[in-house]
Amino acid sequence: MPESGFGDSVCFDIGMRTRFRGITRRQGLLWQGPAGWAEWSPFLDYHGDEIRPWLAAAVEAAEVGFPDPVRHQVPVNVTIPAVGPEQAYALAAESGCRTAKVKVAEPGQTLADDLARVEAVRDALGAGGAVRVDANGAWAVDEAVTALRELGRLGLEYAEQPVSTVEELATLRRELLRRGVGVPIAADESIRRSGDPERVKELEAADVAVLKVQPLGGVRRCLELAELLGLPVVVSSALETSVGLAAGVALAAALPELPYACGLNTRALLTDDVTADSLLAVDGMLPVRPITPDADALARCAASEEDAAMWAERLAGAAS
Repeated sequence: MPESGFGDSVCFDIGMRTRFRGITRRQGLLWQGPAGWAEWSPFLDYHGDEIRPWLAAAVEAAEVGFPDPVRHQVPVNVTIPAVGPEQAYALAAESGCRTAKVKVAEPGQTLADDLARVEAVRDALGAGGAVRVDANGAWAVDEAVTALRELGRLGLEYAEQPVSTVEELATLRRELLRRGVGVPIAADESIRRSGDPERVKELEAADVAVLKVQPLGGVRRCLELAELLGLPVVVSSALETSVGLAAGVALAAALPELPYACGLNTRALLTDDVTADSLLAVDGMLPVRPITPDADALARCAASEEDAAMWAERLAGAAS
């Protein structure tokens, strides 16, 4: 795709092991620059200006590279989709991680389903494990108060984006404090999709900031934002291949402090990868290292011509 200005890009299409974030397949573009390989994979529900930071992150990876690390491995959590309790227990127990992020508030499921899943994960990790939940903004404030009061009895590290807006996060956080519900609040979408991430700090809407490299414009932009927000940071993925995950690991490795396990162990949610040397956690840790795709994996994960053309069009629009 020479007209894009990004060299010869490759379009990938990889299935998800379990429906996650409403999707069953992950697609995007990869290309190589002088500093290394880059991934550009904005979700299909991102449009217009929302996809430009994703491109800035890819350009940084390909053309500039990443800051020097202050650590050579990063702790990560296992991510538990909205599955039944038996599968949730197995995923947590087999992960080797001491922290789990559990998806809750899945459409068509109930609070009872969430409680059973979180309780199973708590049983798998034991009292010394850390359990966090992620609702992706699905609850109303009143629903979130009820849910977190119940789920909080199982011992939660924090609740990620329990409600949708920054204002609702601030209201919920005050209400939880008023009622003595000791569940800290983490902001994710309210940082990466609000258009005004500083408002989280202004309204004292969160205790933790979840930063994702692609949606926020790159590793350096995330480092600046972390300093500006002044909150403890969790680095999380956007369900990338190992190429994209390497950028998240680079951010986690460059942060001055890293008090929480990161949500970067998501390669296991994909059925395949663009490299034979995937970033997969061992004993709850990921190494800091570059990733190089290989020809066999790229051929195996190649998207259809129709999908590749769609992604080429998206890239041309983002670059214009």
